[in-house]
Formats: sequence, C-alpha cells, structure tokens
Amino acid sequence: MKKWRKLLVSIVVVFMVSGAVFIPVTVDSSVEAAASYTNLKNTINNIMMDSRMRNASTSVAIRKASTGEIVYQYDGDKEITPASSLKLLTVAAALDTLGEDYRFSTAVLTDGKVKNGILNGNLYLRGQGDPTLLKIQLNSFADGLVKQGIKQISGNLVGDDTWFDSVRLSAGILAEDEPYYYAAPISALTLSPNDDFDAGSVIVEAKPAVSGKATQVTLTPLTSVLQVVNNSRTVPKGNKSTLKITRQVGTNKVVITGNSPIGSSGAKEWISVTNPTLYTLDVFKRSLAEKGITFAISSKIVQGKTSERAHVLLSKKSMPLKELIVPFMKLSNNTHAEMLAKEMGKVKYRVGSWDAGLKVMREYADSIGLDSNYWHFEDASGMSYSNKITSSQLSQLLYVVRSEPWYHTYMNSLPIAGESDRFIGGTLRNRMKMAPAKGNVIAKTGSLENIKSLAGYAKTKDGETLIFTILTENAKTSTIPVIDQIATAITNLK
Repeated sequence: MKKWRKLLVSIVVVFMVSGAVFIPVTVDSSVEAAASYTNLKNTINNIMMDSRMRNASTSVAIRKASTGEIVYQYDGDKEITPASSLKLLTVAAALDTLGEDYRFSTAVLTDGKVKNGILNGNLYLRGQGDPTLLKIQLNSFADGLVKQGIKQISGNLVGDDTWFDSVRLSAGILAEDEPYYYAAPISALTLSPNDDFDAGSVIVEAKPAVSGKATQVTLTPLTSVLQVVNNSRTVPKGNKSTLKITRQVGTNKVVITGNSPIGSSGAKEWISVTNPTLYTLDVFKRSLAEKGITFAISSKIVQGKTSERAHVLLSKKSMPLKELIVPFMKLSNNTHAEMLAKEMGKVKYRVGSWDAGLKVMREYADSIGLDSNYWHFEDASGMSYSNKITSSQLSQLLYVVRSEPWYHTYMNSLPIAGESDRFIGGTLRNRMKMAPAKGNVIAKTGSLENIKSLAGYAKTKDGETLIFTILTENAKTSTIPVIDQIATAITNLK
C-alpha cells in the first residue's frame, strides 16, 4: 500500500514541480485568480525587503492546498534549521505509525503474594512511554493497592523503564538548556507536574515571605529528588524583583537567588530532573505513604527490569494519541516529540531508541514522496541546531497529509492565530490577534535563538486555503513580526 502511495505522490510531485516553473493556464483558471496571486507575490516581495528579513537566511514557499501548485517561492530549496516546525513531520509519522487511537500503558506489578496485609515481594512500577502520567494517577494506584488489602511491602520499589533505551538526551541539547522542562531527559517511566504534561519536570515556585527572610519555596509535585538551595531574599514592596530559579547542570541541585518584593507574584520555573524514573518512584512512594502503605526498613527504591514471575496488580492507559497531540502540538512539547519518536521505534522495530524512531520518521517521509536529500534531522522535537529542511519540502508535507485519513486530527492539533485559549491558540494565541488573520492562520511555530519559523495553512478572504512555510535563521533581530505580516497578507488575498 505504501509503495502505491509513494508512486502516486511521485507522479503528483512531477506535475507540482513542473507547475512551479511553468505555471499552466487550465480551462478553469481565471484572470482574476492569476492577478490575485501576482498581487500576493508583489506584496510578499515588498515585505521581504524588511531589513530583518534581508539580514537573515530565509526560505519561503506558498502552495495551493487544492492542487499543491506553488504560487510563491523565495529560496524554496535553501536548507534552514526548522526548530519546532520539524514537529509537523513527527506528528504525521506518529499518526501514521501508531494510529489515532494508540494509548500508552503504565502498570503496577509484583512477584510476591499478600498475607496478613503484607506484600511479601517487590512492587514494580513499569512504564511504557506515557508522557501524561500525573501524581493523581499514582494516588489512584495507591488506592487500588489498599483495596487489595496491602498495608506493607517487604521488598523493593522497582522502577522499570526498559521499554526505552537508556539514552536520556537527544542530540544537540545544549548544557544551558538542560535544567529546564523543554530539554528534560527522556525515560519510559516519567511523570508530569500538571496537565500541560511537561514530562520529567517539577514546578518550582518561590514567593515573597517575611521581609528580610528567604522566599517561600514550593515544589509541584512534592519530591525529594531535587535539592533546593534557597539563597533568595524577601525585600520591601517597591523593590525590583531579581528572582532566578535554575538547576546546576549534571546535578539535582536547584539554586534560587535574587530578591522578591512583598506583594509581587514571585517566580516560577519548570525544572527538569536528571533521572525521571527515580523521580516517578519517589512521588509514587509518597502516594503510597499518604494511603498508609509502608515499606520494610530494608526496602530500597531501585531501577530494574520487572521479574518474569511478576503479575499485574493494576494498570492504566493514557488518553488516545488523537487527544495527546493537542497539548503536544499546541504547546510545542519537546518531550512528547522525543518520546513519540522512541515509541515509533519500539512499535515498528522493537527498539525504543532515537535511531529506530528517526528511521521510522524518515521512512514515512520517503513513503509520501518527500525528498530525503532535503531532510536532515537528529531529533524529533527540533531542538538541534543541526537540523535542516527546506520550505518547499515542508510545504509539500503539509500538502500531502491532506489526503491522509487522520488529517482532521492533524489539523486539530495545530495552533490557531489569535485564539486566547491555550489549547486552541497554543503558541499562536498572542500573535495575529486581529482580522483577517485571527482564526484563519492555523500553523506550527518554531523558535530557537536567532531562528524563527511558521508553517501551516491560511484561509484567504475568498475562502481558498493556501499552504505556507516560512523559515528564517541567522537573524540579528526577531523575524516574527515580518513572518506574521506574510501570513496576514495571505489572509488578505481576494
């Protein structure tokens, strides 16, 4: 089936590429439409004269969503670092490989038996790549064990994360990014602090307390895997807030510095942990303790593989992929992208690694007729500065996926310009907030230092949908305002 799809797409691509050079005048083409695209071309060429674009490396491509025909191109084959726009390929490959209804599993198992309220054996928490696991679900597991009559555990609490390999950070992660949620280590057993699902991170918040004293610090969820060094101070109202929260690279030491004026909101950071598996186990043990379940003095918290003799006591399934990709794409969640890559590798090649997962992504791109010569990536989130693609290829992806059975789900995951709800507007909620762009630009953002991108769909005033991709890098100042001008110009087309 894939071979036939690739052949069909290849035939379409030949005509699309030809159309990019010799735009044919078909029977149903109108003079008004041709003039309209000419006006769009002139408008965008004028926008491209902005110094912010002239000082950046830029690649732009605009296609008709109905036919794939290119109506505007500026260095369409120039290779640019896409940042998070790469997630457009990641989510397409995940939907194709795993399916819209795919769910991740987490289970509690034991190799022992319960007698007189004591579980004589180890308790295993086995993760299989769920990035949406929350403390409330660990509490539910604890409740379930209580209902099974368990009051004490004689053995160890074992975290099984062997569903994925042991490589924690994707290629290209910078040391300066490691302390924060967007570069959190990847584990098959991990925990999110809230329903944004920033897996592998803890919300660290510092608020003013009594003047002259240290700020009040809270961790969500409460965990002892982070060691907090609080060097901050509460200062009188009217002073400048200089609070900073970070984690020392390579350690779990969180350092809080600066001043927090009385009456201010303080500071909040999503801080990553160095070992998501041990983090999840620590919080689970707290959930057990809260329900009155204790461990023997000799019990330990360890990582390991579930015993072949173990049987399942409790299990849960995550939300289906069609729901999970909403926070993933709307909020541009990097850990979701990398976990999906490893999951694709595990499902297709039985290896939960980046090598296997990225191979699946490349195979999907090849199956729909994309040119692998223009796709270079070493992660699934777009965090690596070494990733390179072209606007022409990315816009072609956006054209081809319109024929996929899961296209509606794909579209539903993309941020919508100007929509204030975080799970609708996503990373575009504070951009293009006025008509005609508001609500009519549906696209994936990308952002790294000196790199900005936007790729998706825009509806014109006469109701036509155009596909656009705008990639910029090496910019001395942010190109976002100019990118938004181009997207807005498309929605002004009539």
